[in-house]
Amino acid sequence: MGERSVQTVILCEDLQHGVFVRRFLKQQGKKGRITVQYSPKGRGCGAQFVLDNFPKEVRAYRRKSHHLSLCLIVVIDADNFTVEERVRQLEQSLTAKGQAGRTSDERIVILVPKRNIETWIRHLDGHHFNETKSYPKLALERDCMPAVRRLAEMYPHGIGNDAPDSLQSACIEAGRCSR
Repeated sequence: MGERSVQTVILCEDLQHGVFVRRFLKQQGKKGRITVQYSPKGRGCGAQFVLDNFPKEVRAYRRKSHHLSLCLIVVIDADNFTVEERVRQLEQSLTAKGQAGRTSDERIVILVPKRNIETWIRHLDGHHFNETKSYPKLALERDCMPAVRRLAEMYPHGIGNDAPDSLQSACIEAGRCSR
């Protein structure tokens, strides 16, 4: 029997996050509709967009997940925070709106690149990285494709101990969509 088609919503800071995750899912052979929601350019902080919209997306996920196969993937850069602090901020945004935190059986994935997604891309492209340094954005979002391909090839077998800690955590967290 074939894999069930899963509807995926990606809530993220910017187009680079969306392109990276969407292409990774496609490389992994994911079927189903993928919707990407990101902060419009020039409309404020991308992280704030994610924090503000997370409760709304969780509510929609919970309302529909009983009759549809869904996965909500949230991508927010750590910036100057730790991965744990960003996850806590997202959880607090739920409680502030009167919602319960994520449960272990929910397909709600939180990916937190430290310092930013460009750190992951830099590592996957074979360059030295530092999770506290801010790397420049790519000229074009699609320029992340070689890094995405490498991640997709490594992911099923483990990404290695030399990968950024935040990427290792993200690979574990991504397993929530397989449930």
